[in-house]
Amino acid sequence: MKNHHYQTTITWTGNTGEGTKHYKSYERCHDISVEGKLPIQGSSDPNFRGDKSRHCPEDLLVAAVSSCHMLWYLHLCTTAGIVVTAYEDTAEGVMLENNNGSGCFTLILLRPVITINDEALIDRANELHKEANKMCFIANSCNFPILHEPLYKIAVPETAE
Repeated sequence: MKNHHYQTTITWTGNTGEGTKHYKSYERCHDISVEGKLPIQGSSDPNFRGDKSRHCPEDLLVAAVSSCHMLWYLHLCTTAGIVVTAYEDTAEGVMLENNNGSGCFTLILLRPVITINDEALIDRANELHKEANKMCFIANSCNFPILHEPLYKIAVPETAE
């Protein structure tokens, strides 16, 4: 087994002059940095006084699950001989907020639209979502269900003129 390490830097940029003197005296804005990569502008969810134009941690969690699943899925399709020519996922996470303000995700639903070359391989392509879920590093770190509702399209071969 190998250990892999990841390092991020979070810099709070929301001090409006009074720091955290009271709940409404500061912004939730922050920058997420990873060495050698473009920064991500973050905030809290707008429901929690965040800036709706910035990414919130909840968005990033759903995106991480969706991205990791896609990468494993594409790899598994490659090894299974399934040619994928397009993949777009509209993923949705459901978070339950408790009365005390804490909360947790209760599920993430992945809805990828996948274009493949061979209609006869749709059943096998569909099975690979379960395998991708077992392999995904992020999914393996979550304590809630990750569900899949894939939709398949068949690539139309280009005609030579």
